[in-house]
Amino acid sequence: MKRLAALGVVVVICTLSLKVSAFGQETQTSLSEADRTFLMEAAQGGLFEVTLGKMASQRASAADVKEFAQLMVTDHSKANDELKQLAQKKGVTLPTELDAKHSEKIESIAAKSGSEFDRAYMEEMVKDHEKDVKSFQKEAAEGEDAEIKAFAARTVPILEQHLQKAQGIFQQLETAACGK
Repeated sequence: MKRLAALGVVVVICTLSLKVSAFGQETQTSLSEADRTFLMEAAQGGLFEVTLGKMASQRASAADVKEFAQLMVTDHSKANDELKQLAQKKGVTLPTELDAKHSEKIESIAAKSGSEFDRAYMEEMVKDHEKDVKSFQKEAAEGEDAEIKAFAARTVPILEQHLQKAQGIFQQLETAACGK
């Protein structure tokens, strides 16, 4: 009788485990394609910012460019960590390596040096942050998953600050280049 009762407990536990697993998979597939795409693109963008920021913090010739690059590494590493946790919770595996498009951009900027490197890096930061602000604003407004929307909404002001700083530094570099 005790064996039968124990077997019954095992069956109940296994059944509950299967239901929990099935629920986890259901949650995984219930994420909209737009939300999933946002997560993937945000991960690529964050990885790009950190990788390029590390390079620029070493190679930039202007102090304000180096400082900005370090800010990108710090802020985007933090956002990337939060994004990874969120994606994991949603059952989405994020990329851990740059795609070809972002790798080519890094190679193009890496081929430059001195003030040319600084201008190329800051120009890319302006373009990238303009795109990021729009993408994160759209997700914050139109996303379907409440947690992903909240992440996007929390991140928009930081991206806007990055964009303003990048525009200011890029403008200074362009003005200095024209004055030569």
